[in-house]
Amino acid sequence: MIRRKDMKLKLLFPLLLCLLGIGSLHAQPGFGKAMLTNKDWKFMLKDVENGQQAGLDDSRWQTIDLPHDWSVKGQLSPTLASATGYLPGGIGWYRKHLEVPADKKGEKVYLYFGGVYNRSEVFVNGESLGKRPNGYISFMYDATPYINFGEENVIAVRVDHSQSADSRWYTGSGIYRDVCVVYANPVHLAQWGVYAYPEQLGKGYQLQVEVNVENGSSESSALTVKNELFDGSGKLIAQSAGKLKVEANQAGKTHTALKVASPELWSLDTPNLYTLKTSVYSGNDLIDETTTTTGFRHFTFDANKGFALNGESMKVKGVCLHHDGGVLGSAVPREVWKRRLITLKEIGVNAIRTSHNPQASDLYDLCDELGLLVLDEAFDEWEYPKRKWLEGWNVGTPGYQGTFDFFEEWGERDLADQVMRDRNHLSIFAWSIGNEVDYPNDPYSHPVLAGGAETGFTQPIFGGYKKDAPDAMRLGVIAERLVKVVKQYDQSRPTTAGLAGVAMSNQTGYPFALDICGYNYTESLYDHDHAEYPERVLFGSENRHEIGAWKAVTSRDFVFGQFLWTGIDYLGESGRWPSRGFYSGLLDFGGFIKPRGYYRQSLWAEKPMAYLGTYPTPGHGSKSQMKDVWSQLDADNASGNYEEKVPSMDAWPIWNYMEGELIRVVCYTNAAQAKLLLNGKVVGEKKPYNDETGIIFWDIPYQNGKLEVIGLDTDGQQVSSYTLQSTGRPYAIEVIEGDKTISKNGVAQIAIQVVDENGIPVMLSDDEVACRILGDAELLGLEASNNEDMGDYTDNKQRVFHGRLIAYIRAGEQSGDVKVKFSANWLKAAETQFTVE
Repeated sequence: MIRRKDMKLKLLFPLLLCLLGIGSLHAQPGFGKAMLTNKDWKFMLKDVENGQQAGLDDSRWQTIDLPHDWSVKGQLSPTLASATGYLPGGIGWYRKHLEVPADKKGEKVYLYFGGVYNRSEVFVNGESLGKRPNGYISFMYDATPYINFGEENVIAVRVDHSQSADSRWYTGSGIYRDVCVVYANPVHLAQWGVYAYPEQLGKGYQLQVEVNVENGSSESSALTVKNELFDGSGKLIAQSAGKLKVEANQAGKTHTALKVASPELWSLDTPNLYTLKTSVYSGNDLIDETTTTTGFRHFTFDANKGFALNGESMKVKGVCLHHDGGVLGSAVPREVWKRRLITLKEIGVNAIRTSHNPQASDLYDLCDELGLLVLDEAFDEWEYPKRKWLEGWNVGTPGYQGTFDFFEEWGERDLADQVMRDRNHLSIFAWSIGNEVDYPNDPYSHPVLAGGAETGFTQPIFGGYKKDAPDAMRLGVIAERLVKVVKQYDQSRPTTAGLAGVAMSNQTGYPFALDICGYNYTESLYDHDHAEYPERVLFGSENRHEIGAWKAVTSRDFVFGQFLWTGIDYLGESGRWPSRGFYSGLLDFGGFIKPRGYYRQSLWAEKPMAYLGTYPTPGHGSKSQMKDVWSQLDADNASGNYEEKVPSMDAWPIWNYMEGELIRVVCYTNAAQAKLLLNGKVVGEKKPYNDETGIIFWDIPYQNGKLEVIGLDTDGQQVSSYTLQSTGRPYAIEVIEGDKTISKNGVAQIAIQVVDENGIPVMLSDDEVACRILGDAELLGLEASNNEDMGDYTDNKQRVFHGRLIAYIRAGEQSGDVKVKFSANWLKAAETQFTVE
């Protein structure tokens, strides 16, 4: 047990980057020669009788490339579940015709799947290799016994997402991550078989390296295992070699420690990386090798002092992220994640929580490279289902489909595979075994919910104790099992979970099985539980955006951070139709910063900044400007008596109103004070930063022209500014962001903005824009980020939202230029191009 008052976790993590000459392969299994097999699959969206048979005629099936999500291409419909974004599920079949060279005979042939949602079964030449129900776990099969060498082979995959409302959010459907064929010597490194983790050793460090080898041959093997560590410049700085004998059809393991006196440490500002090369020799013959990008750092958790990285105390400024990409569904390219993560870091985010499942390896790779901490989460439900809302968020009659039915059989194996796949990522600093599995009466219950003086509650809560519901004491039993699994494969990181019913869970063994405890929306218990359980390390694992939740962190040394719900808008958990998803992100579906993203930047970023947003000055019975689901429900519950108590964090940068109309101008800034100018004249007197709301505001009559806020330091010197300007009618389309050079099969991201005749962004524009491509490339989708637009997302047309949208375009196999044109009725068109290399 690591949890104690003076908790000192000397934790260092390696990270995995693929450097075996196939840099585009970011999800390989860590052995052999992995070949991406994403091109030219056949797909049919229905349950096909004998769909696994090699001789089946699939010539009329749709030809697609992976990754592929069929749900996001479906028809949005109010008859479908709001939980999964009003999008369909179903059953689909995939087939791939693959020729395996004759000279591969004698080698092992494996099929590696990054992720298939869900309940998949894989066949080769009509023979079943196995089933994997969990849609978020990477898995692999040995296909060797069924391969016809020197001939065509047929890979078939049946995907059963007929339980389309099996999640509280959008999941997607299909083979939505990479697939690769792996060729290997019968004696090879095990899947995810290299495990490297750094340790602080006095003033220096050492890299602990564990290497697992499998012998799939009929004879014992005498091997040499060599490990070489290279710094960022490619210089060899440490190495070791050792002997290992592995018996026939058995596995073997070796361990070494590579000492480095003064390494360049991995940190949030300087994420220095090293490369570990592991080679396996039989005599003088190299039979397998892999590389693992690793690094050096240490961190500590303390029940009183919080979190420190490399000895530097800091607050974790985290966000929760689901795995979809708006119009892209669950098949999100690496380039899209990179742009999103860079933007989040620019506004002050330093940590990611993978809500509520392991994500694609690309995400962890990028966090390693960019310097972002990761809390890697496994499950949203265990042995019983949660409520799934079908008619809107937390309204109507819920459904109870889910993933609970295979938890008992697969849960521990799924968790083990997650830890083994991800444990070499330096960015990961904790493992979460569950999210809100302890939500009171959904499904677990406990007598403490009945209330009474002895419980600390004056009245029944969450509907009171339900004696026929599952016993909450089960939570501690299951948590102990799952923590044991994590510790079996990685003891260098703490275990945690997101607790939703903290008061109830404190009556069970659940929080006591964890190393650190995450509290979801339970800031009110921070002080009580710190006093009651002084050895418990606390943090906010899921929090709303209001400043009070953040001040609950900054005012308490013992609370080491928070994770906002959420970092980016996501599909599913939708409100009543029309609603594509949950709209509380710092970024929208297209990865653009929303007003609340700038608000958060004012709280979290160190670089001076200022932002202006506006809306009609509110009065009694006015409309809430907050656009997230929680705030809208709060406003609805006011029954027409809504009154704004705090200036909005969702004010858009618009300066177009009726002349003389009273307008509230809000400023989000980290400056000590600010003043407001209109057409060069002061119209808003200098005001100090408001520590209670984090927002400075003025109410002024609208006048056409230029509105500017000036951020000032304590001495009255300008440190930041932001300008709004009244606009004319939409006049032209302008490319505001776009890649100029991408690799073959890479993805270009091109953002456009509708502007007036003077080039000023027209935020009120909703023109329909068409995208045309000339060259070897295809349009993956257009995303304008309008949560209420329930139209067609499968064509080349889309209405802009706040005057903008982003186009995702995948390049083909040919080098050369690709031209892209954006046009709309009555607007001047825009053209751009990028080069494929």
